[in-house]
Amino acid sequence: MKEIKVIETSLRDGQQCLWATRMKTAWMLPIAERLDDAGFYALDFMSSIQFDVAVRYLRENPWERLRLMKERMPKTTFKTGVRGRSLLTFHIMPNDIIRLWVRMLVRNGFKKLNVFDPLFDNDNIIETLQVAKEEGANTGASFVFCESPVHTDQVYVDSVRDLMGRIELDHVMIKDSGGLLTPDRVRTLVPALKKAIGDISLEIHSHCLTGLAPLVYLEAVKAGADVVQTATAPLANGPSQPATQTIVRNLRQMGYHVPVDDDVISDFSDHLAAVARAEGKPFGAPMEYDAYHYEHQIPGGMLTNMEAQLAEAGMPDRFDDVVAECVLVREELGYPIMVTPFAQFVMTQAVYNIMSGERYGTVPDVVKQYALGHFGKLLAPIEANALDRIVANGSQAIPEKPPELEPAVDKMRKDYPNATDEERILRFMYSPADHVEKMLGAPPIQTDYVADSEPLSNLIKDISELDRIGRVSIKSRSLSLEMK
Repeated sequence: MKEIKVIETSLRDGQQCLWATRMKTAWMLPIAERLDDAGFYALDFMSSIQFDVAVRYLRENPWERLRLMKERMPKTTFKTGVRGRSLLTFHIMPNDIIRLWVRMLVRNGFKKLNVFDPLFDNDNIIETLQVAKEEGANTGASFVFCESPVHTDQVYVDSVRDLMGRIELDHVMIKDSGGLLTPDRVRTLVPALKKAIGDISLEIHSHCLTGLAPLVYLEAVKAGADVVQTATAPLANGPSQPATQTIVRNLRQMGYHVPVDDDVISDFSDHLAAVARAEGKPFGAPMEYDAYHYEHQIPGGMLTNMEAQLAEAGMPDRFDDVVAECVLVREELGYPIMVTPFAQFVMTQAVYNIMSGERYGTVPDVVKQYALGHFGKLLAPIEANALDRIVANGSQAIPEKPPELEPAVDKMRKDYPNATDEERILRFMYSPADHVEKMLGAPPIQTDYVADSEPLSNLIKDISELDRIGRVSIKSRSLSLEMK
């Protein structure tokens, strides 16, 4: 009986997809010790956006979040992803910053790393992989799935073989960020990759944006996949991953051994549901099939943001026009995969084209940098007329070839002699610098939390957080409560 391993994604991708990455550390801690006994192959815990939101919006130190959770879950392997050479930003980072970043990830508790580059330029990830292996992490490469004339099964196989010829990998992952995989495609892609990678494990990660991901997972396992990445309800489905409970049950019915503890998963699900009710957060729900998604491939959160931005600009009626323009721009730019940062590049250029009435009359710097190869080698050439206009109308200060980046770690340490490398690298990443200052000046991360959705409990909680109230008295027929 073949064993299928499960990587749990609720605290990373699930909350990213459904709760806008606004899950506080305190909401995670009460269930952590129990979750440590779930038997998951790994816990997908944080990546670039979780660091970003923790600093900018939650004012929580992301390194401290990692340590608090790792203390409570010593048996569980923590997993993270690293995006090419841009790490947490839209810009390419110096090599010494990348090396320091990876070392800090591993030394703070991440023992499983997936590294990916949306361009399939292995030069962008080889150094990251090497450092991760030097640090002793379970190290693998993710290849982002995309539906286009360029992204054939053979391209995936060639990219994997090229990388494995340069470094030893522990696993390979199909990263279907856009929820674009279909059962038909997975039946050809998975066997092709399994043949290319040999004995190492193949992981499957998808999103339920078209409603197909649960079936895609089952077909991927039948075709040879070894690991599935799921989210526990209520942070499953919708734009998130398939539900752990459903996938595990179906795999067992198909005759596979899935070594997870159902009782722990049930307790975890109950905890997430209680937090959702107490904090007014949505529950994930299955989505209907949407054929148009395969044309524009725009992530759901970006569609919502674009709709709001067009409304603010007084152009709510141009939404469909911008989406159609995204389809055309993506084709002209050589079919970049619609993930960060390239999805943002395509959408920004499409908005400029529609709002100005002149295609490529206004060109963002990042689009010209992309076209000139500053982010890496392109899989397909840019359409000639579009390239001419991008080069002509983009900033003339952008050089034809990307400049060599100066080392930054030594200067960073001189600039902040009394800080730790953890603090220094956050300061290096975030601009303006006051984001880190405000995070450091915030109260310590809350570690006690009760997910109680009862009205009285919520009222008491809200009152206790007010700083201009001296005394409150609450009375009813059966209750007399005074707060000072």
